[in-house]
Amino acid sequence: MAEIRVLVVDDHPVVRQGLRTFLDLQDDITVVGEAHDSVSCLAEVAATDPDVVLLDLRMPGGDGVEALRGLSGERPRVLVITSFTDPSAVLPAVRAGAAGYVYKDVDPPALAAAIRAVHAGHVLLHPDVARLLSEGGPPPEATHLTAREREVLAEVARGRSNREIARALGLAEKTVKTHVSAILTKLGVQDRTQAALYAVRSGLD
Repeated sequence: MAEIRVLVVDDHPVVRQGLRTFLDLQDDITVVGEAHDSVSCLAEVAATDPDVVLLDLRMPGGDGVEALRGLSGERPRVLVITSFTDPSAVLPAVRAGAAGYVYKDVDPPALAAAIRAVHAGHVLLHPDVARLLSEGGPPPEATHLTAREREVLAEVARGRSNREIARALGLAEKTVKTHVSAILTKLGVQDRTQAALYAVRSGLD
């Protein structure tokens, strides 16, 4: 089982220690660093090269959304962990590229499962968040996608990995990867999270 390298970002030392203590018990998850605000988050990402960033939203000296905007590309994947229960409160983070979010009262096994899911390429969007995103209307489309690319994009929006998409559509995994790259280029987005948001807002999901 491949090791998942996790960076824990929260301004409360007790929270960071609690998360580290639990996550280090997992055979496939290793906490490679900690940060207390957006500035130290970006520095730790550069220093530790994590696969997943477990990110608090409300922190002094720069919030989680600011940290998200400083990250780009396929890695690291960002899973927001928040005390906000209002779906609209996490919208800025999702729009900034978060692959999903969980609440701070999440059961520990569910948190580990969420980390594994975003690491595998899934997008964890609560239906209420997806609904709020769709209310903004579809964004302008720079280039038309082919029928097959639209099918692949719809699967991406459902949170499926390339392997799962390949199985669902009867394609080779390498072919799916090629389609995903073409979709990102045509839509002018940086990663599959942003592509999934496009699909939600366009009604392709």
